Amino acid sequence: MEAAAAEERPLLHLQPLLNQDVGSEYTSDGSVDINNQPALKHNTGNWRACYMILGVEFCECVAFFAIASNLVTYLTTVLHESKVAAARDVSAWVGACFLAPLIGAFLADTYLGRYWTMVVSLPVYTIGDARAHGLSISPDILLPW
Repeated sequence: MEAAAAEERPLLHLQPLLNQDVGSEYTSDGSVDINNQPALKHNTGNWRACYMILGVEFCECVAFFAIASNLVTYLTTVLHESKVAAARDVSAWVGACFLAPLIGAFLADTYLGRYWTMVVSLPVYTIGDARAHGLSISPDILLPW
């Protein structure tokens, strides 16, 4: 818990308001940049990060629904599971997908912090996706049985 508390820092550092006129090049709310200097108006408030977040979320949703829509067919035809077992496995997978963000949020808020939670979870996510992709190409290579 101490590691997360040590890592956490405020997202907005406030400085005392300076005498800034309307035509000033600095923001008037006292916000600062990464170097703790007054933030410039033309460098703040842009949509660059928003486009990145929207793109990542779009790709994540496409991947989730592409896997979810084809998983029963894959489990029944390639892995020769019964339809009941395939439906059970898909339900467990969807449940794990919806439960994982809650576990990640708990770990981030309690122990690891935002940065280390992403550092730990991104390789796990990437390895899982690579394994699913590898299984779709050749199930004999990656299956333990």
